[in-house]
Amino acid sequence: MLDKLINFPKRPNLLSPATMAYIGDSVFELFIRNLLLERRIVKPNDLHKEAIKYVNATSQSDLLKHLKGDLSDEELSIVRRGRNIKTGVPQNADPVDYQYSTAFEALIGYLYLAGKEDRLIELFTKIKEMI
Repeated sequence: MLDKLINFPKRPNLLSPATMAYIGDSVFELFIRNLLLERRIVKPNDLHKEAIKYVNATSQSDLLKHLKGDLSDEELSIVRRGRNIKTGVPQNADPVDYQYSTAFEALIGYLYLAGKEDRLIELFTKIKEMI
């Protein structure tokens, strides 16, 4: 559906990992919000409180560590690139967790931009079982 509205890049692996992470952050946030709606959490304040339990550096870092064994070499390469981004770390985040969180977001962004919907669904299904 979105491919009719958005002109996705032909080779998303050539984008900077920061750009992939920027997109991945949005995609993961949308996944979590939809998951919470599926679980019948509908009040905006409750949605926000629940969402921030999963959309944070520590949680995303943990998710990536659990998924790592299921990732392809190509996906692990994206993770390495994402982990090595030199950015500032928010005050409330552990620097290592923040690196892995950014790597997780870069992976999600890459899969989304590459149009690898089946793989994204596969990983989101595993994540859904974890949380």
